[in-house]
Amino acid sequence: MADKHSVETVKKLLEAAKPRKFKESVELAVNLRDVDLSVPKNRVDEEVVLPKGRGKSIRICVFASGELALKARNVADLVIQPQEIEEYATNKRKARGLAQACDFFIAEAPLMPVIGKRLGLITAMRNTVRVRSRDKPTFHAALGTRDMPPEDLAENLDAVMRRLIGKLERGRFNIRSAYLKTTMGPAVKYL
Repeated sequence: MADKHSVETVKKLLEAAKPRKFKESVELAVNLRDVDLSVPKNRVDEEVVLPKGRGKSIRICVFASGELALKARNVADLVIQPQEIEEYATNKRKARGLAQACDFFIAEAPLMPVIGKRLGLITAMRNTVRVRSRDKPTFHAALGTRDMPPEDLAENLDAVMRRLIGKLERGRFNIRSAYLKTTMGPAVKYL
């Protein structure tokens, strides 16, 4: 169950932003304070699984062979066998089409060197967002899309904030401010 303050903030955000002709994302912008980000251990680099998903369908491509390829056909949008990798590597247009069609790529361990060498693709998972500060005190994280129910967005917001507060040395006291915004809408203060 989402925090009442989170639900109210999300509702206020959705009311403030006028509708657009495309699917807007809802993002969290966080400003840190009293954190020395020049020290790598103080930086935020977390992957958070959003309890209510990202609000849009995510297409996953799996590079696998044998039994793993058969199992992957049930859960992935596209499965590419080892013999097909060279075909994508030699045809740049086809490789670009694959990169644009799929959001995330997962590879079987023995195929990773071949994929990295021939295609240079990365791996990730559905419903996961990366919260990463690097060396800047301000960073952003996607929470979902505007057409998701406010309660679901608030639950995703709470999951990200819990993980972030748990990661920071002084927790909530290391956060100067936090804002919610849609892709083209105004920012609404959360913290």
